[in-house]
Amino acid sequence: MRFWLGGYGADMGGEAAGIGELRAGEVIDHLAGGPLAFAGTAAAASSPSWLSAHPRLDVVYAALEGQGAVQAFRRTSERGFARLGDPVPAGDLVCHVAVDPDGTRLIASCWGDGRVVAMGLDAAGRPHTPEIAASAGDPFSSGDPFAVAGESVGRAPAHPTVDAIDLAAAARALREAAGAEFAHLVPDYAEPEASVEPAVVVEVDPEVRVSRAHHATFLPRGLVATTDMGFDLVRFWRPSGSRLRPVGEVVLPRGSGPRHAVWHPSGHLYVVTELSAELFALAPDASGAWRIVAGLSLGAPAGDLAAGIVLSRDAERVYLGLRGSDTIATVRVAGTGTDLTPLALVESGVSWPRDHTVQRDTLLVAGERSGSIASLALDLRTGVPGRVRHRTEAPNPTRILVAR
Repeated sequence: MRFWLGGYGADMGGEAAGIGELRAGEVIDHLAGGPLAFAGTAAAASSPSWLSAHPRLDVVYAALEGQGAVQAFRRTSERGFARLGDPVPAGDLVCHVAVDPDGTRLIASCWGDGRVVAMGLDAAGRPHTPEIAASAGDPFSSGDPFAVAGESVGRAPAHPTVDAIDLAAAARALREAAGAEFAHLVPDYAEPEASVEPAVVVEVDPEVRVSRAHHATFLPRGLVATTDMGFDLVRFWRPSGSRLRPVGEVVLPRGSGPRHAVWHPSGHLYVVTELSAELFALAPDASGAWRIVAGLSLGAPAGDLAAGIVLSRDAERVYLGLRGSDTIATVRVAGTGTDLTPLALVESGVSWPRDHTVQRDTLLVAGERSGSIASLALDLRTGVPGRVRHRTEAPNPTRILVAR
């Protein structure tokens, strides 16, 4: 299989020269379990930290994080791209691009200044006419965590009870329960992980709250959800022409830092929080207002920062990356989608797992700081990732996108 890699270049302290090409086994393979190989740069670009594909056209969109712009690339050959139009300004440290399933617009999220920017897409897939959506407000600005709860449509109070996990004790219990055959799936945290210098160091004062948009997700029935890490918000929008009209928001716990989200077939939106390393399930009530309906701790060591979130093929497992301990958390989904149970924390095989993707029986993980990609086999019975199957070097990867 072939994948496109986003990564950090010189302007963000990394070594990536642009959009990279990753191969897992032979290009014609339909499985990703074969040996991994970095096949070089497919398109020169400055820190294309996030990549998204057009649903119909052979076009890939890159968030050029250091430049604060979105660039479209048209595929011109089996492994080559050409720029499609000029870069379109978005905002400071644009870190994510989401494309509407109907191919008419994209949404860029900017970590540096909190902007959520909608752009139209023309018939060739070129982005145009950036429109900055309404800015977020801090729901905790009064200092009272419940002061504004419920005041706006869809805004919810703090989360329900979330069970914390003693990581060492949980790991011991899981190893004992798994038995000798599967005990290796659960890492031993008795020894501290070696520290690795990051490609980019961004100092954040937790006492200074500023808007930091980070992710957008297109939901059924024409809704869009975006996360704001700085203000602990999940905001909901409805596209109206070239603009986004705000229709509600959900307030997460202060300092939790909602980062990425994924839509689940049960009708829930699962949100992972970077700073508190928790998983929340959101759903609309009878009136259409969104609420927190479930939540749990991922059991991460103190100081971990959560990153990506993806579902298994059958949507019965959620896989979440934890940077610091450099592990992948596996959560089981049962019932109506609100029964969330932590299953395991396993070694990711890389340092600073920034993004990961499930391809049938394989989990591919991008290690930003280790400059590597690792593949882990997924246990067919438990859905838990096993030991590293293959690994290859790749310059500061931050995104793995399946090549069509």
